[in-house]
Amino acid sequence: MSNNGESLDSCRASADGTHAQHAQARRDAVTVEIGYALASAVFVAAVAFGVVTGPALFLDLSSGAVRALETSGGALAALLFALRVATVLFRFRHETAPQPSQPGRTNPDS
Repeated sequence: MSNNGESLDSCRASADGTHAQHAQARRDAVTVEIGYALASAVFVAAVAFGVVTGPALFLDLSSGAVRALETSGGALAALLFALRVATVLFRFRHETAPQPSQPGRTNPDS
């Protein structure tokens, strides 16, 4: 028994419940971050595609020039989409990396 009269099993169950809550909170945070990464990447890609292909709507261009603008806009949009998703998720992974148990100490033996 512990000092407050609880058995060791109830303390262990409480710790397991806290761990389960922490694990669920972590999964929720990852889900939200993935959603944010995808939504922001779609926005960035759409803006890039619009900026590159926009002149095709307002200028009298040949069909080859329009095709070139659409192709380069699509390629740029795809590249920026992938880059945005990767940077958001990479940054999230490094922001949530485990910290040392004792602040200011980086070596486990110190």
